[in-house]
Amino acid sequence: MSTSTIWIVVAVVAVILIAALVVFAVGRATRRRRQRQAEQLREQTKLETAKLERREALAQETAAKARAAQAEAEVKTAEAARLQERAAAHQNDVATSREQLEEQRKRADSLDPNVRTQRADRDQGHDEEFDESATNAGAVRHDSTDSTSDANNYGSVKN
Repeated sequence: MSTSTIWIVVAVVAVILIAALVVFAVGRATRRRRQRQAEQLREQTKLETAKLERREALAQETAAKARAAQAEAEVKTAEAARLQERAAAHQNDVATSREQLEEQRKRADSLDPNVRTQRADRDQGHDEEFDESATNAGAVRHDSTDSTSDANNYGSVKN
């Protein structure tokens, strides 16, 4: 082997060694860069996990408040229904009492001779006050005006 061949072999071996070192260095740099990226992703994941846990806690708290509000609304609905039933019962009692009082008033009027006389006098004077157009229209009923007037007279007869 000649000297030039030896120098060519040495140069090729040196180029191969330099190329191997470059490939090794590039691989090492790539690994370090990927490790840094992985660490950054892990840190970002930790931060996002913490945010997610706070949002989840907020969602659970809101759901609990919604359940409590729903339960409160159901209680209030039940209370409203109960109060409506009581009001209806009171209204029925009032209507019954009103009917009984009306019957009592009518009975008292039927027993009192003065009420009959006053009713007859009032009916005669009352008929003269109405004009012909109101009578023709059918707007006047003596029965309904009698019961209203009877209530007024009943109070005055007592005195």
